[in-house]
Amino acid sequence: MEEYIRSRVPWSTEPSLKFKTEEVGIEFDEFIDGLKDGKSDAEMAEEFDVTEKLIYHLRDHFMRYGLGHIMGQD
Repeated sequence: MEEYIRSRVPWSTEPSLKFKTEEVGIEFDEFIDGLKDGKSDAEMAEEFDVTEKLIYHLRDHFMRYGLGHIMGQD
């Protein structure tokens, strides 16, 4: 029996988290440190002088896709 396996390329058109943080003027490593330290969206928003909603979306991206949003299989 033949098995059909659909191969996908190991990349995505979704920008990386690093690109997204830099695009809005947030230092990527400091953002990751904030996540690691368990800071709230409000704390990080104040620290980076952005809205809580922006931090929420960046955190959500990290939780869903990780750092690079790379998908695919060989």
